[in-house]
Amino acid sequence: MTEGTTAAAAEGADTLTRLEQEGEIAADYLEGLLDIADLDGDIDMDVEADRASVSIISDTGSRDLQKLVGRDGEVLEALQELTRLAVHRETGDRSRLMLDIAGFRARKRTELSEIGAKAAAEAKSTGQPVNLDPMTPFERKVVHDAVKAAGLRSESEGEEPQRFVVVLPA
Repeated sequence: MTEGTTAAAAEGADTLTRLEQEGEIAADYLEGLLDIADLDGDIDMDVEADRASVSIISDTGSRDLQKLVGRDGEVLEALQELTRLAVHRETGDRSRLMLDIAGFRARKRTELSEIGAKAAAEAKSTGQPVNLDPMTPFERKVVHDAVKAAGLRSESEGEEPQRFVVVLPA
């Protein structure tokens, strides 16, 4: 191994350790929240795409966790921000942690990937840019990834909360 390779491996290990620590802090915070709300749920931690990922799942398929998702994921978004703040308070570093509750984000990711792929196909066939509806940052990121996988480019335009994705033809 060269000196640069060794340094890169050490940096990668440091990043993984930091992300695992973020996940632990987030899990502790969320377990406290579940206790306060008297809700049952298991916490699952992972590291995906250079960010900590924490999921709250239920073996019983409890509808109670749906309360933590809210309409269109609004409560989930708020809980994610609160969890990121809790991690920031402990570490002093900004967190990009992703929170999923009852598989909501996983299902949403699948839906959005299909929307991105269809918009890419439309842009390819018509040769015209395709404007999508306004989306949250998470939603736009998933669509950008799907468009990139289809071999096209996309951009975000507009101001929050009306920011949207434009899929550009080749």
